[in-house]
Amino acid sequence: MAWNNPFKEMANSKPLFLTIYATVLIGIVFSSVYVFSAIYSSPHSSTFSLSIAPSASSDAKAEPSSQASNFSRLQADGDSTALNPQLQSKLLKPIWTVPPAGSKMPDLESFRLSKELVQERVIGNVVVVTFGNYAFMDFILTWVKHLTDMGVENLLVGAMDTKLLEALYWKGVPVFDMGSHMSTVDVGWGSPTFHKMGREKVVLIDSILPFGFELLMCDTDMVWLKNPLPYIARFPEADVLTSTDQVVPTVTDDRLDMWQQVGAAYNIGIFHWRATESSKKLAREWKEMILADDKIWDQNGFNELVRRQLGPSVDDDSGLVYAYDGNLKLGLLPASIFCSGHTYFVQAMFQHLRLEPYAVHTTFQYAGTEGKRHRLREAMVFYDLPEYYDPPGGLLTFKPSIPKNLLLDGVHSIDTHFALVNYQMKQIRTALAVASVLNRTLVMPPLWCRLDRLWFGHPGILDGSLTRQPFVCPLDHVFEVNVMLKEMPNEEFGPGISIREYTVFENPSMPQEVKKSWLDVHLCQEGSLGCQVNSTSQTGVLKLPKHTNEETLKTVFSKFNDVKVIQFSSMQDAFDGFTDKTREERFRNRVKRYVGIWCCVENHTPGHIYYDMYWDEKPGWKAAPPNSTEDDHPPW
Repeated sequence: MAWNNPFKEMANSKPLFLTIYATVLIGIVFSSVYVFSAIYSSPHSSTFSLSIAPSASSDAKAEPSSQASNFSRLQADGDSTALNPQLQSKLLKPIWTVPPAGSKMPDLESFRLSKELVQERVIGNVVVVTFGNYAFMDFILTWVKHLTDMGVENLLVGAMDTKLLEALYWKGVPVFDMGSHMSTVDVGWGSPTFHKMGREKVVLIDSILPFGFELLMCDTDMVWLKNPLPYIARFPEADVLTSTDQVVPTVTDDRLDMWQQVGAAYNIGIFHWRATESSKKLAREWKEMILADDKIWDQNGFNELVRRQLGPSVDDDSGLVYAYDGNLKLGLLPASIFCSGHTYFVQAMFQHLRLEPYAVHTTFQYAGTEGKRHRLREAMVFYDLPEYYDPPGGLLTFKPSIPKNLLLDGVHSIDTHFALVNYQMKQIRTALAVASVLNRTLVMPPLWCRLDRLWFGHPGILDGSLTRQPFVCPLDHVFEVNVMLKEMPNEEFGPGISIREYTVFENPSMPQEVKKSWLDVHLCQEGSLGCQVNSTSQTGVLKLPKHTNEETLKTVFSKFNDVKVIQFSSMQDAFDGFTDKTREERFRNRVKRYVGIWCCVENHTPGHIYYDMYWDEKPGWKAAPPNSTEDDHPPW
């Protein structure tokens, strides 16, 4: 047939052939339109919303949806791996596409874990999974948002309670029911319920692997910073790839860590499983182990099994090692780019080695779930609601001042570390008082430390680590972030004082209208030229005499209630104290509890040293561990 003039040939043909030609041409046109629309249409058809409340009535029930995805119907007739991953991605139901307004939620049975349910989210035979309860809703939404922003849509979330399942469904997040019936509140690290969650993870892995898919399993308290799937694909022979708690680099590039040099625990917060016979055998034995003894922590059990046999190397190049039963091929993800809370927040190992991090897991921290959330906020990788950046009453910030000798001079020791921290702590104490008086949210300053904090005795920083001294340490190294954010009775501790992280103004999510509503306050010496209450310079800077009391502060700043940000030039000598002595006593009761411990002195029991918010009121105060267990208590 002459394709350059098909219509002329059709006109000269018999009616039967005319019909055939017309049918073929129409089919070609419609096929072309479909292909081009599939290639160039956006998979994201809705905007992201972090709101935790369900967007429709979660009490509504209906029959399970009978509409199966095109992907499921295609895979029913053949091998899923035969499909082009790009085509698979187009066939996935887009994440963040919320159910139609007025629709009813399907029956819970339709959310039961099955091969068909998982298959609907698989691309390239890989699925990325996390799980949790409603208390971690914001962590889960952050986890999902990071992945979808980098184009990873083959993900699933396991819901350990119905409240989370319903909330995620109404947000358009792929979710399945783990049938755990767990509490919706934060269970706390190390609690019996925490260990129950760990056992659920092991059962989940053992359930998914027989489906034949590769599984990238993650904890919810980690964040993806770069698409990990291309990296994982570099090691097709690996049965299991796992992160570790290694704090000393074994490689300086993006190769797998050298298994011979990794002495730290293998961390199961990030690990990838291929559905091989060896990995399925490991998962099955791991499940049987932890179900038989509820005292075994899931991570300890994994390490015990995998290290049962370790070595030799699989080959000279891949970095894989034979482990477990001698057949399982194991790889250790490099701690420099699959970061722990230490290699990311303390060492910034990836920066020293000029590498791009793939992930950060909020381990090595000291303030529970609130501390994890605050660390991610400091790193500007946590997604918050818009109102987080524009709190009621406005924000209070200040420019901290640190003398060079405290920061840089002398040896890095316990004495110089506490001298540096105490100097900053006194300024923060004043800032907390001013924030309390003005009913504003305090933006905490960056906190400088000379020494690291751990759970055991150490010489100041870990030998072989890339920690530079001094360094900006996470807030939970000194402050009890969980206590600062905890509801405390007003009659004993006075009003609560909200805080924000020191990077909040650098965060791209900070609205411009907040940063534009700004008042600079310059402290001045009373009696000096132009230094008087309510004195404002031509540049719009408010001059405020040092040693201002509670009532004067309230009077002066009552005129600026509509200003969203007030920044003090300094907090040294800014506040002369509360007029109301009852309020002052309650404030002191509150902030005394805001600071924690430094840990730990080597070869001393107990080895920790308590920070003291009012160290300057105790002549001769010295940083030292308790002399005995009887003396081992906070300074209040």
